[in-house]
Amino acid sequence: PLGPLMADIYADAQALSEVLASKGDKPVHQLVMDPVPDVALLGSRSELVSAVSNLVNNAIRYTPLGGRVHLQWLLTAEGAVFAVKDSGPGIAAEHLPRLSERFYRVDRSRSRETGGTGLGLAITKHVMQRHGGELRIESVLGQGSTFKLCLPHSRVSSSLG
Repeated sequence: PLGPLMADIYADAQALSEVLASKGDKPVHQLVMDPVPDVALLGSRSELVSAVSNLVNNAIRYTPLGGRVHLQWLLTAEGAVFAVKDSGPGIAAEHLPRLSERFYRVDRSRSRETGGTGLGLAITKHVMQRHGGELRIESVLGQGSTFKLCLPHSRVSSSLG
């Protein structure tokens, strides 16, 4: 079920933001989550949690404290789409095609500061492929980024009983 899954991910994201904020005098992130559709996802719970959590944690880590991180699930003609939109620094267009490559880094020094391994987006892309979906990335330098997980209808169930 999507509701409990997202409640856990949201709580973890709030905790991460609070930990990051406690290291300085900045406010926590503005973490906003739209109402979650009353559906279940069909697939590996641990893999789907990993994919969603990775996008949310990246948004928290790369968005300056006080910035906005918006979480949203949509049911579309294609299936289910999870979107994480942030008010971070954005990513230059030339980096977008390579972001999901293993160990690829836009800025190696910044990645060291945030503690990443360079594997998160590669793992997320692999999870989406295993579930018949895809990872989509949109970003404009200086305007933030949107990362989407797109799952086909075959992975969405409206019967929670």
